[in-house]
Amino acid sequence: MSSTKRFRLSIDIGGTFTDLVLINEETGEVSVGKVLSTPQDPSIGAFEGFRRILRENNVHPSQLTAVIHATTVVTNTVIEHKGAVTGLITTKGFKDILEIDRERRVTQYDFFEERLPPLIPRYLRKEVDERVDFDGSVVKPLNIDNVKAVVKELVDMGVEAIAVCFIHSYANPKHEQEVEELIKKEFPNVFVSISSSVLPEWREYERLSTTVVNAYTQPKTESYLRVMEEGLKKEECAGRLFIMSAGGGTMAVETAARFPVRLLESGPAAGALAGAFIGRLMGEENLLSFDMGGTTAKCCLIEHGEPRITTIFEVGGYRFKKGSGYPVKVPTVDLIEIGAGGGSIAHVEMGLLKVGPQSAGADPGPACYGLGGQEPTVTDANLVLGYLNPEYFLGGEMKLYPEKAAKAIEEKVAKPLGMSLVEAARGIYDVVVANMARAMRAVSVERGRDPGTLALIAFGGAGPLHAVRMAQQLKIKKVVIPTLAGVASAVGLLAADVKFDFVKTYVSRIDKIDWSYVKRLYSEMEEEGLRLLKIAGVTDYEMIRTVDLRYVGQAYELNVRLPEGELNEGVVKEIEARFTKVYEEAYGYVTGDPIEAVNWRLLAVGKVPRVKFKKLSAERRDPLKGTRKVYFSEYNEYVDCKVYDRYKMYPGVEVEGPAIIEERESTTVVVPGAKVTMDDYGNVLITL
Repeated sequence: MSSTKRFRLSIDIGGTFTDLVLINEETGEVSVGKVLSTPQDPSIGAFEGFRRILRENNVHPSQLTAVIHATTVVTNTVIEHKGAVTGLITTKGFKDILEIDRERRVTQYDFFEERLPPLIPRYLRKEVDERVDFDGSVVKPLNIDNVKAVVKELVDMGVEAIAVCFIHSYANPKHEQEVEELIKKEFPNVFVSISSSVLPEWREYERLSTTVVNAYTQPKTESYLRVMEEGLKKEECAGRLFIMSAGGGTMAVETAARFPVRLLESGPAAGALAGAFIGRLMGEENLLSFDMGGTTAKCCLIEHGEPRITTIFEVGGYRFKKGSGYPVKVPTVDLIEIGAGGGSIAHVEMGLLKVGPQSAGADPGPACYGLGGQEPTVTDANLVLGYLNPEYFLGGEMKLYPEKAAKAIEEKVAKPLGMSLVEAARGIYDVVVANMARAMRAVSVERGRDPGTLALIAFGGAGPLHAVRMAQQLKIKKVVIPTLAGVASAVGLLAADVKFDFVKTYVSRIDKIDWSYVKRLYSEMEEEGLRLLKIAGVTDYEMIRTVDLRYVGQAYELNVRLPEGELNEGVVKEIEARFTKVYEEAYGYVTGDPIEAVNWRLLAVGKVPRVKFKKLSAERRDPLKGTRKVYFSEYNEYVDCKVYDRYKMYPGVEVEGPAIIEERESTTVVVPGAKVTMDDYGNVLITL
């Protein structure tokens, strides 16, 4: 073992499997690992995989320069309502904003609509007598004795965390900062989140909701990150721990513990980054990224080589129903996530076949795992249809039991619906494909793109099993199954830069902007950005400045990149031209009204070493493994289907469907008539 070699390791913990990718920083050589997740304590599975992948590659933990980790801890804490007992301190008269929301209904005609309960019940929401105006001027000073009494009352009621959100604190954070200092001094064991640190931006409901989610998830997140950090120290790991953020960047663990709200959608964001990275490698800049694991499927639109970023999304609601979740206003990769994975449970409801969103997860898992699961899942259906090889799941490391899969589908689906086993298995497969195609339409058509004009890049353990059928439904002509498809999200972690976003609200017509004030805002944000990049140990960085603009009188904004260099009156025309172009692309027309700036944003980007994929050798080998009986709807029966070994396929190889392509972490189903080849980097290209 050579101690001079340096490696980076990524760990992506999913609902069913934990994926690991180890990369040699000098050669770009990649090794992968996959172990079952441990839902009761995700760190157990993570460290089991950590030790195993290093042992198999003869690498000592001291050779690691960084460990990059994607986690679902924050998302699950909110969805399962298992966060801390949290209190709220707000301006007098505003404690019910959390329930008043935007006064909109999610389902317009449903008189029995049930809303998600607020994360902080009313009895833990307290008011203090203070007031700051929209311009930052103090109308009523903070009554510190009132604050002390309120904080003591909350602590006596057993709160573990406190969210502080005063009206207009984005314009002047002084009162919130005083409350934070008091809590830290008097009650050091209580976590505190202030809105002027979490989201110094206007729109009080969204700012309040984001701060509450941050406070609610902070104790559990910090505890989990501490376990991960201490575990790495015990293993003698020399590399620093970085956490994937929702916005497609990584952050130092200290920053992640302070702002857990930025870790929502951590794993899915890594998948979108992987899709964009592989697309750029192949010269495909506009595509649909499809990541299907054991529990969920994630769909994302990638344009000009980058995933779309949104500044607001919802957690814990129904994915297709706006307003049903808790709004969170942090930069997030714009994707749709649905409960459709290999472990999604098939069930009969009022005479109809439904699949998901409930999942068998890793424990007990699908019936075919033989670990005690009794419910039929998508993986069971894939096994019955012949798509999966029971002797080669995870490269033969895990045996599957076709008879257990058949029994579960027979009893829970086929008999209740009066159909044969094969019809039931095909029904499960078709329903889950239709659910995912619907999500894919939402992420493309609703954003102005025709899916038929885009390539589809599919990965995750279950993605390649369903991608080609989904492409048929969407009239997509080209499907890409990337190299290392089964662990692509973990590859995405290694392709992510260190990133942190900042925002300050300053509303002004662009022809009346006080540019000296804008420079002061950016100076403050850049100073904080440099501090966080320094914590992360990054020296090569870039600062990207953008602004949210709208026509005067409109309610919502579009984000526009600011010109490089000095910001002054001389850049107004350029900013106006950029906004007009973006607005016309979004809405198809422009109004000619005066333009108004609202939020000024800074993205601090710390550059990390790039992932390098080596080109494959052109050596020709016979990739055919043999044949097996596989069901295809085109024939309405099982046919002898050729099975190929992906590791023996070579650039330029030609295969025609029907075919099955097997690799250790995933399996690709190629429908009759589709043509398959492989590029120089080992990506499988399927043409329909």
